[in-house]
Amino acid sequence: MSFKTDIEIAREANKRPIQEIGAKLGIDAKHLVPYGHDKAKIGQEFINSVQDRKDGKLILVTAINPTPAGEGKTTTTVGLGDGLNRIGKNAAVCIREASLGPCFGMKGGAAGGGYAQIIPMEDMNLHFTGDFHAITSAHNLLSAMIDNHIYWGNALQIDDRRVVWRRVLDMNDRALRDTVTSLGGVANGFPRQTGFDITVASEVMAILCLANNLEDLQKRLGDIIVAYTRDKKAIYARDIKADGAMTVLLKDAMQPNLVQTLENNPAFVHGGPFANIAHGCNSVIATTTALKLADYVVTEAGFGADLGAEKFMNIKCRKAGLAPSAVVVVATVRAMKMNGGVAKADLGTDSVEAVNSGCANLGRHIENLKSFGVPVVVAINHFVTDTDAEVQAIKDYVTTQGSEAILCKHWAKGSEGTVELATRIAEIADADMANFAPLYPDDMGLFEKIETVAKRIYRADEVLADAKVRNQLHEWEAAGYGHLPVCMAKTQYSFTTDPTQRGAPVGHSVPVREVRLSAGAGFIVAICGEIMTMPGLPRVPSAEVIMLDETGNIEGLF
Repeated sequence: MSFKTDIEIAREANKRPIQEIGAKLGIDAKHLVPYGHDKAKIGQEFINSVQDRKDGKLILVTAINPTPAGEGKTTTTVGLGDGLNRIGKNAAVCIREASLGPCFGMKGGAAGGGYAQIIPMEDMNLHFTGDFHAITSAHNLLSAMIDNHIYWGNALQIDDRRVVWRRVLDMNDRALRDTVTSLGGVANGFPRQTGFDITVASEVMAILCLANNLEDLQKRLGDIIVAYTRDKKAIYARDIKADGAMTVLLKDAMQPNLVQTLENNPAFVHGGPFANIAHGCNSVIATTTALKLADYVVTEAGFGADLGAEKFMNIKCRKAGLAPSAVVVVATVRAMKMNGGVAKADLGTDSVEAVNSGCANLGRHIENLKSFGVPVVVAINHFVTDTDAEVQAIKDYVTTQGSEAILCKHWAKGSEGTVELATRIAEIADADMANFAPLYPDDMGLFEKIETVAKRIYRADEVLADAKVRNQLHEWEAAGYGHLPVCMAKTQYSFTTDPTQRGAPVGHSVPVREVRLSAGAGFIVAICGEIMTMPGLPRVPSAEVIMLDETGNIEGLF
């Protein structure tokens, strides 16, 4: 049996003019800034005009820890949004923009899959509306202005050994993780050791995704700590006088992007922080705007629920005053079998025993999510190799966890394949069953917050951190940052910091090798284990097969 590729399906889509998509949400064409015929930004004037409206219901889609077998979180997000519209609900989807790093690295695209995609697929996976380029430019403008200030006399007395602001690039490039700048003589400035992060790990990205408007954006940009003096006095971006120009570069990027699904339903695609090294959620302004325009908003959080969903609850919801009505956890029979010890090459073989063995990972996520006071439903993303017995094994297991699992066939059937899930989620949301609360209070100590996530979400016995890390956290508490939430940077493949440990391990340790203060974004980053904030390309990157065909169409995105 042959299947059309995602890009072939997307290319055959019957796209509607973006003004028609906006009209579904009551957005007049004059409030849309078109980028071609099929995508547009929503003007701030319109966003301001709907702030007094009642919010719709917020639905979070998350997943088990990712495996090479695939889970389909974005695909399920899109499929659920289309399913809600199919059963007569006014629903919108909110997801993140795609980074060029994973697009040309391992993923090849991030717009969903099969018949549950967001279009234009090629544009969204590549340059889209230029938001990531604007973020990269604003970030690196600040870098240039820091070095320029030091070069021209250093009036702020910055200790060039304590410049904490690294440069960024929206590409996986391990060669740039640790660099030395300003070599070549006096004319090039003062040499110092630094490095690059990927753009999605930039504090500027986090700030754009958490800011409410341009005024809030500029204040947060000004709050960025870029360096310290010899006596450890903090130097802020506003001290460098960079916040105004950075805001100018981000003026258009701050506006949410409106596109459509294959079934011509509205989708907001805005912002793109990774969930393993950043907070992993789309922008607050996109989510809050969608909630004013739709009765149901389906959003996603990156990677497994131990990362994206935890940060969605403890960072995004805390900062934006949001509260989800329900959570959908995506799982697959194939991923359960991998967690049960089956090799990827053998996943086509029927094995209820392996499914049962691997369900512990799913159970851990269900338990964790319920601890936030939100009802949980499991979406079994169907693959053609799944057997009825394997699907039933997941359903039976989920029942023992006090939740329910629903088989979804949106990849092959679009919204027709998610009617059951959409109906149940709407019932739960309308019943107001959630009693949401973050995992920890603001006034808990920073190290205790790290321990809380490690012990309650990862099931670790302890957090390992040397005196340097602990002292740094104490200094930030003394400086007035103790109320901030923590953003754990950790491998996405495991509850532990060891990516090879599948399932639901307990009794492990979480080593924290470094902490970073994101004062503008409003959180503390704890870098755990061997996680890198500048990824590298895999042995065989997706870029090797992404190209133009003889007719000029893009091939290789998936």
